[in-house]
Amino acid sequence: MAQPNILIIMVDQLNGTLFPDGPAEWLHAPALKKLAERSTRFSNAYTASPLCAPGRAGFMSSMLPSHTGVYDNAAEFSSDIPTFAHHLRRAGYSTCLSGKMHFVGPDQLHGFEERLTTDIYPADFGWTPDYRKPGERIDWWYHNMGSVTGAGIAETSNQMEYDDEVAHFGCQKLYDLARGKDDRPWCLTVSFTHPHDPYVARRRFWDLYEDCPKLKPDVPAFEYDQHDQQSQRIFDANDWRSYDITDAHIQRARRSYFANISYLDEKIGQILDVLEDTRQEAVVVFVSDHGDMLGERGLWFKMSMFEGSVRVPLMISSVDLEPGLVETPVSTLDVGPTLAAFAGIDTSEIVDWTDGISLQKILKVGSRPPVPIEYAAEASIAPIVALCADGWKYTRCSADPEQLFDLKSDPHETMNLASDDAAKSKLQEFRALADERWDLEAMDKDIRASQARRLVVYEALRQGGHYPWDFQPLQRASERYMRNHMDLNVLEETQRFPRGE
Repeated sequence: MAQPNILIIMVDQLNGTLFPDGPAEWLHAPALKKLAERSTRFSNAYTASPLCAPGRAGFMSSMLPSHTGVYDNAAEFSSDIPTFAHHLRRAGYSTCLSGKMHFVGPDQLHGFEERLTTDIYPADFGWTPDYRKPGERIDWWYHNMGSVTGAGIAETSNQMEYDDEVAHFGCQKLYDLARGKDDRPWCLTVSFTHPHDPYVARRRFWDLYEDCPKLKPDVPAFEYDQHDQQSQRIFDANDWRSYDITDAHIQRARRSYFANISYLDEKIGQILDVLEDTRQEAVVVFVSDHGDMLGERGLWFKMSMFEGSVRVPLMISSVDLEPGLVETPVSTLDVGPTLAAFAGIDTSEIVDWTDGISLQKILKVGSRPPVPIEYAAEASIAPIVALCADGWKYTRCSADPEQLFDLKSDPHETMNLASDDAAKSKLQEFRALADERWDLEAMDKDIRASQARRLVVYEALRQGGHYPWDFQPLQRASERYMRNHMDLNVLEETQRFPRGE
């Protein structure tokens, strides 16, 4: 059986509740809706961790933060941790990344043979939180509510500039692959930074949502002292007291966010058009690293175990999967083993250190063990863990009371049933599962040690000569277009695709 080509399209901070069965009907996303029609659509997919670097390290390695050590956005992703890129490359694939993956540390490839762009975020230890200083707010890199109050229209921005480049190089790579100079199967990952805040959008996408019925959250903001402790810490980390958030701000921020989904959709459509125009066939995976609360309950961004933050879209188009809706809870941790299965890779030697399960296996048996999620970065003071199964979600943190939600009857998670006698057996069931999986005391100790080491190293490396770890894309200008060590006749013939028409 031939190994299929694989195209992974990853986005950043896209709320999975907007993808109940592909993109919600009211979203202007024709390319994604077309992809959804031929995809297996996982409506209850969860991130490994609701923050960029931990979530992406989990996606790449199929391992939770407690196993990778990537607890936050400044924790090194160790080079000895195999990723799906390593496994595919070992099995004969060419592997390429265009865009963001938020790798921290000197290894900026992690199994990718080629990387076409730099990353949008730093690769060093500068964003390390410090559990020894609970409540500390580091203004120069923490989120703040200026993303909400400043929402609106712009024709370019830091993030647009980045994603325009990511899409361009992704399309160019697909053309290059089509020319057939490399007979290996390929895996191309195109990873965007939108619709991550700041909530700024181009006017032509903004105008699509003038009459959008979803500009107000389903659950309006409520008083600070009515929130759970982790939500209060998120409010404090986001410097909420320095801003007066109005209904107009909320609606503009949500409108910009939706507009940027349409911006992404156009980029994704371009990539899928090139795939089709060059007559290449590939498994197509569409996924986000984590979600965005979008003003629900007054919360924004991520860092929370609530659905808007931890639930992500996941769609896979493959001849090996039947198109349709799958409501079984799954994880981004499951994508790696699924790709291995597509490629015919024997995963028996890695099964003991992975936290993921092949989606093919999950679909075959019709269920999955509870989906685990971990969070241990800014706005937390101790590790937070959660389990999702059978329409229930359980959250535990040594610093906070437990939470238990029945997502079927309470999708907005407004009723914590951890103290409800009627849910006592379910609570005990989840407690036992959490006890079996996690030693939170040991995890907390490891996190604190990791933070302390990195803070020392970062301060040292910023003194004197500074050699950055940020990825520098290699541009071989003397090998591009026409040069005098080439035959012009051969060049023009081989670079044309398709030939003979």
